[in-house]
Amino acid sequence: MVLVIDPQIAGISGDMLLSSLVDLGANKNKIIDGIKSSEKFLPNSKIKKIDFEKIKKHGIEATRLILELEENFSDRKGLEIKNAINESTKSLQLSDKAKSFAESSIDTLILSESKIHGTTIDSVHFHEAASIDTLIDIVGVAIALDDLQLFDEKIICMPICIGGGEVTFSHGTMSNPASAILEIFKNSFLKIKGSDADTELTTPTGACMLVNLTNSSMNYYPGLKINSVGYGAGEKNFDKFSNVLKLVRGISNNLNSDTVQILETNVDDISGEILGNLIEKIMEKGARDVSIYHGITKKGRPTNLVSVICDEQNMDEIIDTLILETGTLGIRVMQSNRFIVPRSEHTITLNIDSQSFTIRYKKSSFKEKTDFKIEFDDLKVISSKIKKSIKETESIIRREIEKSDE
Repeated sequence: MVLVIDPQIAGISGDMLLSSLVDLGANKNKIIDGIKSSEKFLPNSKIKKIDFEKIKKHGIEATRLILELEENFSDRKGLEIKNAINESTKSLQLSDKAKSFAESSIDTLILSESKIHGTTIDSVHFHEAASIDTLIDIVGVAIALDDLQLFDEKIICMPICIGGGEVTFSHGTMSNPASAILEIFKNSFLKIKGSDADTELTTPTGACMLVNLTNSSMNYYPGLKINSVGYGAGEKNFDKFSNVLKLVRGISNNLNSDTVQILETNVDDISGEILGNLIEKIMEKGARDVSIYHGITKKGRPTNLVSVICDEQNMDEIIDTLILETGTLGIRVMQSNRFIVPRSEHTITLNIDSQSFTIRYKKSSFKEKTDFKIEFDDLKVISSKIKKSIKETESIIRREIEKSDE
């Protein structure tokens, strides 16, 4: 099963995520009872009313969190909120994954405030996030995810809309996204985007839960057989779009998925030795693969097309290498989603011709069929030492691996 979180239009907040999970099928009574029982861990905050109701947002029926609070505080230490959340998840006997998610989410929020204000974690004070709202969102989502057994599923996030304009809060006014949002998403692989909505669409609480749920981002929906859809309504209303977070749960084609960068450039007047060295250097920089194709360009000129598959975090360094090593004046950059057959890495120790060797191999599985590929560098070394051809060496090793898997 796969869960797609779609905040492309309306962004994400804690209450929107919680409401969308209820709309997806999480037991709302279980969530409400769990949240009410957690109230005691945060003094000076009382939940007068909590419920979920159906509402229409710009023509779309969604679920909304109804909340009435009575609170008496000016601010709270971040650790006070964290302790209340941890005590709540323990008393509710949530799964270890749910407990870890809740703790990591509040840790992310505290750490972002610590870095922004240059203070220690122990000194962080919450203002907007000091309300019991924060506990309700994080604990409620942890309960809902546990109830739907989503911690064991693959979770993918579409690009996250953060809105636009300015944000005014306890520290004054600044451009949107505010520092907390930037800090939370920094170093994650999730992608943000702005819009012409003149307001904040993604809140720190929503963001911190999102980065602790998934690090998998895609620009397009994966192949899915859809089982259920959930819509979680936010508080604000907009003229141009429905303020709802969309969750889509379904069955994938059993292939993993990710997004890669494809770099291409045409080079000529370069020797084969330089191209061979280029492949080695690019692979050392973390490229996933490099291919070179011969071709003909304008005026019948021979050329070599260099094509590199890499991750976004390696892209700049690989581009530098391409330019410095080839002298190219331009590189085309494309982003591509891809499906990947699930695979795992293994090692085995075998005795061949009275010699012991540790051999690495990758095993793939698709539609109940498995296959494996032996690491070629290991084949070369063993082939040389036992004085047999690579083909014969591979045959010997394959038989031994197949025996061990029986």
